[in-house]
Amino acid sequence: MRHNKKINHLGRTSSHRGAMLSNMASSLIKHKRIFTTTAKAKALRKFVEPLINRTKDDTVHSRRVVFSELQDKVAVKELFSVVSEKVATRPGGYTRILKTGNRLGDNAAMCFIELVDFNENMLKETKKATTKTRRSRKKTTTADAETVAAPVAEKKKTKAKEKAEDAVVVENVEKAAEKTVAEVQDVQEEVQPEVPQDDAAEQPADEEPKA
Repeated sequence: MRHNKKINHLGRTSSHRGAMLSNMASSLIKHKRIFTTTAKAKALRKFVEPLINRTKDDTVHSRRVVFSELQDKVAVKELFSVVSEKVATRPGGYTRILKTGNRLGDNAAMCFIELVDFNENMLKETKKATTKTRRSRKKTTTADAETVAAPVAEKKKTKAKEKAEDAVVVENVEKAAEKTVAEVQDVQEEVQPEVPQDDAAEQPADEEPKA
């Protein structure tokens, strides 16, 4: 169990481990990519990234702190002149570990560790991916606004015309219905027979009936 084992000592003493990481960091800064075991790469990442972060403040003090860790003037010059320009806008994560499989002799996990901003192929792929996924918000010009507004105005005109035609049709239907109702009433009055009235009803009430 790995209780409280924060540092991987890599089977070396403290001085040996420090010298090894210093040498590996110098090689990484000079060549931008090195091939090593995954355990060493993870330890190197913790060692070299704070040094790369120091390059954002290019002062004599920063250079002396970095030189005390690397003990290599060429690596310090490369770090503050070339690498610092590339990582100026990056907030962190300056290295990348690419696993390559296991070693034949002892089956150790192997990998490449490289500086992110110096792998041109990966940068091109990320640019392509961002251009595909991003949605561009274009500012509408006056010409675009006119082209968009023209079909909308035509639709409104056609809708108003259709409403007017519907109103005319409704009025004509109502008039025709009223006309037919009037004709039906006239026909009914003509068809109704005259009801004969009784003779007794025709005689006045004061006259007495004849004997």
